[in-house]
Amino acid sequence: MSTTADPLAALGALPGVADSVDSVRKAVDRVYGHRVMRRRSNEITSEAALRGARGSAALSGADWALEEVRRRTDFSGDGEERTVGAALRLTAEAGQFLSIWRQSPLRVLARLHLVAAADSTEGAGRPRLHGEPVDEPLIELPVPDAGEVAGRLEGLSQLIIAGSEAPALVTAAVVHGELASLRPFGSHNGLVARAAERIVLVGSGLDPKSICPAEAGYAELGRAAYVAALDGYASGRPEGMAAWIAHCGKAVELGVRESTAVCEALQRGAA
Repeated sequence: MSTTADPLAALGALPGVADSVDSVRKAVDRVYGHRVMRRRSNEITSEAALRGARGSAALSGADWALEEVRRRTDFSGDGEERTVGAALRLTAEAGQFLSIWRQSPLRVLARLHLVAAADSTEGAGRPRLHGEPVDEPLIELPVPDAGEVAGRLEGLSQLIIAGSEAPALVTAAVVHGELASLRPFGSHNGLVARAAERIVLVGSGLDPKSICPAEAGYAELGRAAYVAALDGYASGRPEGMAAWIAHCGKAVELGVRESTAVCEALQRGAA
């Protein structure tokens, strides 16, 4: 497939992107090679899901301590509680959509929004219509109208269905960036975007056991850095796109560091 017919592969050729891809692959390979992963990978996966949910919720305005997220069981209260609950539901259920993502990505996105909204939001599970507002903490980019959203969602869907020779990091970064900047739903767009990125990273085989929570990495890098990198993606300029992909790569590497620390703790018998 040529880069002309495969625009994601063209992004992979941007300056610095190959270095990010290589660095991520080496980091992921190291944590998968940890001796604890041979015996207790399910525990690492569960902990990564929790840490990823906490990180994603933090980026959407609910910056709770990890142990508070671990302890709580009722998330039906105020806005922050609902945000944390939505993030936990998404990380818990995203894996079931791996088999249909490549065939029907728009169906998966609709389902992810239903999971996040818990069917309590008007318009849950469908892209917003003309004139409908967007409630999205943190992201302050101009909001595309419903017509542009529909067209770009269809374009993204076709890219995913067609497949690409681009590295998984590039595809995941584009899916995340496009959804976060488009904000196709009336709410929970950031949470959905990061869950979709997780599906790409797992389904591509880069992180098949889902132990590298990029969401935790984004939270560690900070909301200001996230917004600045997303602005670069939304600009459409090559340097902005490359910077966004690099930011996503750093987040994955920080997620790897989280899981490596968990592996070390389990090895010492401290967790």
